[in-house]
Amino acid sequence: MSMTVTVGRPSAAVLGHTELRGQQLDRREREVLHAVGCGLRDDEIAAVLAVPEDVVAGHLVRILAKLGLRDRAAAIVHAFDCGLVSPGRGPRTREAGPVLRSGGAARAGGPRVRISVLGPLRAWQDGRSLNLGHLRQQAVLAALALRGGRTVSRQELLDGVWGQEPPVTNVVPVYVYRLRKALRLGDGPEQVIEHDRCGYRLVPGTADVDLARMEDLVAEARSAHRAGDTAEAVRLCARALDLFRGELLAGLPGPLAELERVRLTERRIAVAQRKSEWQLRLGRPAEAVAELFALSAEHPLNEPVAAMLMRALYRGGRQADALAVFARACRHLADDLGVAPSRMLRRTHQMILHGDEAGLGLTTVVR
Repeated sequence: MSMTVTVGRPSAAVLGHTELRGQQLDRREREVLHAVGCGLRDDEIAAVLAVPEDVVAGHLVRILAKLGLRDRAAAIVHAFDCGLVSPGRGPRTREAGPVLRSGGAARAGGPRVRISVLGPLRAWQDGRSLNLGHLRQQAVLAALALRGGRTVSRQELLDGVWGQEPPVTNVVPVYVYRLRKALRLGDGPEQVIEHDRCGYRLVPGTADVDLARMEDLVAEARSAHRAGDTAEAVRLCARALDLFRGELLAGLPGPLAELERVRLTERRIAVAQRKSEWQLRLGRPAEAVAELFALSAEHPLNEPVAAMLMRALYRGGRQADALAVFARACRHLADDLGVAPSRMLRRTHQMILHGDEAGLGLTTVVR
């Protein structure tokens, strides 16, 4: 079945006022760039503009030279970023209906993209896993998802994803263009990633990022605890911790991913500690012990975790096991770091030796 091109020419306002970097394009060059941005081939552009195909090719060569662009793919990205083409504009078959106009409202109740950064980076739409491309491209999406809707500049993306070895070409717009296609919300014009003069961001309301959900659950847990419902606070913390699945940002390159692995690991530990503290206050040390043992095995040099495990064991009537945790922590600190245990860990050890339950904060049980 042949395709009927229904894309029109850009409006006079767009042609007259859209800013393009580098030398100014003339009107016909802008029309060609608009058509390229809509995804048309040279023969289709020639048919729309009623000019020979070799004339279209010549215009495209001059456009790339004037704008300092590498290839056709970069020209498509630039047409979107400078406003000549709006997301969703492009060729359609006659059976598919008219081209969607820019500025239209997003579909009410339309599909949302789910993005996970609390483990290997993944994205889903309607339960279907999306192909996010190679690792550098995934790292660009992770940088946007980790910023929670805030704008990330192109330089920040370069620094965060490539560090001291920036790419020789301007690949960020190309990666964003590919991610927009991968994350497209159905057949409509709405996009998950938008661009402005300051950089790129996830469009608010289009993506459900597990990091944001985790922080919302932790905030609800704090509110429940302040309201006196410690059991509900524990339940909400458990839901927040369940969102962590596997190695954080597994395999993603760049300084940003490395820093975020450390930050998110520390955040997980802090939430687990808060949950354990509230479990002890509820008189449920056995539950706390099981999780703290696993956490201590993952992070043997984390002294606050070791101290809380000692408290939970003592609260469960296992004083000898609590003291064994202290001895094991001391060995790890000496062997791996060459340091003695901190004053906090030594103080916990002394309080357990002397049965100082008040000092250990174990005398009050919140119902």
